[in-house]
Amino acid sequence: MPHDPARVEDTRVWMTKARTDLHAGAHGLTAVPPITTDAVFHAQQAAEKALKGFLAWHDEPFGKTHDLAALCRLCTPIEQSFESMGRRAARLTDYAWKYRYPGEPGEPSREEAESALALAREVYDAVLELLPSEARPA
Repeated sequence: MPHDPARVEDTRVWMTKARTDLHAGAHGLTAVPPITTDAVFHAQQAAEKALKGFLAWHDEPFGKTHDLAALCRLCTPIEQSFESMGRRAARLTDYAWKYRYPGEPGEPSREEAESALALAREVYDAVLELLPSEARPA
């Protein structure tokens, strides 16, 4: 039985945007000097959009939130592995706002940015594995 074309497209768009954020975050680290603030922001965004893609696929409402632990809690009844992922991914949540505005002290180190991107990639890959091929980015 074919999947609902609107749901397939909605999920694919979320996952494509998540992939773009992963690419943008990695690209920020190629700058001289590296733009670590953008890298961690895009890491959070990639994980958030991947989780929202998973929820969209399962027709689960998620509202407007950047809280990755909350999004994983919504995913857990569908797929138990999101429980442990949520505990780890929660540390990315603050990157949705931290360093985005003047007045935030310091910047993340390159190591912190690389770690954030690796975790976001892990979330993205885990979601991708759970989606049918037609809902994945082209």
